[in-house]
Amino acid sequence: MFRAAADAVPRPRSPHAPPGKQRDAFFDNAKYLAIVLVAVAHSWEPLKGDSRILEGLYTVVYAFHMPAFIVISGFFSRSFDMRPDRLKRLITGVAVPYVLFETAYSLFRRFADHDPGAEISLLDPWFLTWFLVALFIWRLTTPIWKLVRRPLPLALGIAMLASVTPEIGDDLDLQRVLQFLPYFVLGLILKPEHFRLVRRRSMRIAAVPVFAAALAVGWWAVPRMETGWFYHRDAAQEMGAPWWTGPVMVLALFGCSLLLTACFFAWVPGRQLWFTTLGAGTLYGYLLHGFLIKGGDYWGWFDHAWLRHPAGEIFVSVLAALAVTLLCTAPVRRVFRFAMEPDMDWAFKRDSAEVARGREQKAAPREKVGV
Repeated sequence: MFRAAADAVPRPRSPHAPPGKQRDAFFDNAKYLAIVLVAVAHSWEPLKGDSRILEGLYTVVYAFHMPAFIVISGFFSRSFDMRPDRLKRLITGVAVPYVLFETAYSLFRRFADHDPGAEISLLDPWFLTWFLVALFIWRLTTPIWKLVRRPLPLALGIAMLASVTPEIGDDLDLQRVLQFLPYFVLGLILKPEHFRLVRRRSMRIAAVPVFAAALAVGWWAVPRMETGWFYHRDAAQEMGAPWWTGPVMVLALFGCSLLLTACFFAWVPGRQLWFTTLGAGTLYGYLLHGFLIKGGDYWGWFDHAWLRHPAGEIFVSVLAALAVTLLCTAPVRRVFRFAMEPDMDWAFKRDSAEVARGREQKAAPREKVGV
């Protein structure tokens, strides 16, 4: 959920680093704040029950937190091509973590939930791992979207067709891959000035009534609208709706999600803050917090009645935000780097250009170094 931006942006530079190597604080801040919203929304799932207010908040957050991440992922995938080093990074940074975490989640469900029937299936992403499948597919198709003349209308057309095609099934969560595709393609065609445009003071002010209206609509829609529309994981027919509602909802939600995403970006600080560096570790927070959420559900942590009162809901929200913050920190990243960023040079052939450069360096006369 989030290596996409982290891979494409260089790490913070030292005072002696060359220009152009500094990470953009805005995007790291946006990723961190979005992953906090993801974790908090997941912590609300076992609690919302009959709470109309919490369900409304949940709906509003789900309308934009994943679209925001996906837009950023697309924006930082603009330079992706089939160059060997980028393909290697796609495999080691997306495909391998998917295999490892899909296996880990399946084993966790088998033992923590006492479900011996929980199978390990790489074709059936569970809970959070769908995003890695989607990111892998989106990235591979990037050269196509950069080639076609009208990429966004084409992506929207594909999403609309997917929403009326239940035959797609659950393999690789392709419904989500296709229905979320327009957000990734939008990120590919955005330019830095578009992000600067939504960060103007007038936009920050305008975002206040927009979010207020969204909260009101979310509260109103709770008994009237199926929350599953925001997950984008089913066709209209699978949700018991007429087929024509699929394309209509794809377009309507795309418009609403983009509006809220723009308002979210308007509020994201653009300067270095205490949490800016955590933006580089959002993939860690995303994949690891799922064990806490599902473990809490399996082990009855959310069953206490007092948690379903406002004070309890606030407590759980703060705890989820704190937990995912810790999971994005450098010590946690060092521990789990073997799974998230494995060093797999042993698995790949050396690039011919890299080999040639090495030969040239060996053939060149060495310069004497003065002291």
